[in-house]
Amino acid sequence: MLRTSDILETIKMIQEENLDIRTITMGISLLDCIDSDIDVACEKVYNKIVKYASNLVKVGEEIEKQYGIPIINKRISVTPIAMLVAATKGNPVKFALALEKAAITCNVNFIGGYSALVQKGFSCGDKELIMSIPEALKQTERVCASVNVGSTKAGINLDACQLMGKIVKEASELTADKNCVGSAKLVVLCNAPEDNPFMAGAFHGVGEPECVINVGVSGPGVVKSAIEKAKGANITEIADIIKRTAFKITRMGQLVGTEASKRLGVPFGIVDLSLAPTPAVGDSVAHILEEMGLEKCGTHGTTATLALLNDAVKKGGVMASSKVGGLSGAFIPVTEDAGMIDAARCEALTIEKLEAMTAVCSVGLDMIVIPGDTPTETISAIIADEAAIGMVNSKTTAVRVIPAIGKKEGEELDFGGLLGHGPIMKINHNSSADFINRGGQIPAPMQSLKN
Repeated sequence: MLRTSDILETIKMIQEENLDIRTITMGISLLDCIDSDIDVACEKVYNKIVKYASNLVKVGEEIEKQYGIPIINKRISVTPIAMLVAATKGNPVKFALALEKAAITCNVNFIGGYSALVQKGFSCGDKELIMSIPEALKQTERVCASVNVGSTKAGINLDACQLMGKIVKEASELTADKNCVGSAKLVVLCNAPEDNPFMAGAFHGVGEPECVINVGVSGPGVVKSAIEKAKGANITEIADIIKRTAFKITRMGQLVGTEASKRLGVPFGIVDLSLAPTPAVGDSVAHILEEMGLEKCGTHGTTATLALLNDAVKKGGVMASSKVGGLSGAFIPVTEDAGMIDAARCEALTIEKLEAMTAVCSVGLDMIVIPGDTPTETISAIIADEAAIGMVNSKTTAVRVIPAIGKKEGEELDFGGLLGHGPIMKINHNSSADFINRGGQIPAPMQSLKN
């Protein structure tokens, strides 16, 4: 039975503490759209997406109105397009244009799945798609791309890391007139989950059903507010407070996912528990860590507080829903988090510290702006380092760095909206070229031998 106090608490969370559903994402399988004629395949892709997702935004808005819960983004994820490219000949960018057309027709914010899975090597279609990513992101606004270069089971494809360093740089160069937004819509992953509702890494995995609804919750402001009220609490008590708060947030995500599933006539997949920040004041993961007692995010103790936060969010969330998946935990995208922007500006937060933090959080080096003249081999080495953390720890890690073409360390880049803004961060100038140019496969670790 609902209590008045619970209802009022939820209203306050929404109105004063930036609580929202960050995204409802419809995953759609495109396996039956494969055709040897690329134009026919693209037409099938467009028609199938529109068939399933034409009412996605309408349903999301109806749920918002009925329950008073903000749903910030409505998105689509599809089967990795490299699988369709493998069966046909022609320019893969045609698929990106078909995805863009479908996204515009359905009026969704983003569509993810211009992707390839190459953790153990390149199969037919993979390289063709990867090489086309910069041009595809230049010609579209709503399409997001991702490439999985490693896994605990397969190891790390160093050839793919080498290639992706070049692709990330080229994506920035081709969109330099748009604040290098191309590389902001491209993520390189290790252990990519098949049911992630968050961009830019979302794709509809081959083990997923024909169509499914996944929900991504948020609420850093709610967690920070709960900790603020617990002055003098020890760290064990703080963990319990976060768990209880995460439970409430996840129940709201469960409600939205169930309702969207029922109204759209497709299965409800998962709730992703991730605390996803925004540049808005009061919606910062960094500020949660600082509320625990850090003077500035990035100082000593940051990794420990982030580990506690990530674990407590998961523990609270799994009690609220039996359908938890995706990434689930705490995101640390620099340009999308007001507290991290401030910490990076004063150099309390460095790329090296962010890398340490990724060992205990949900994703990886996310939305980090780097100098435009950063060598491609350095970007490749950043990707390899992050993939190694994911591989050894059996967790998802990712790299989304933005080379700011024509800009140098200390300057700023502004994307606007949820992508935010931030300073260009300092990069280690010592070369990694000889390592990256060796190529080959970093073998899977002992942790992979679990059978």
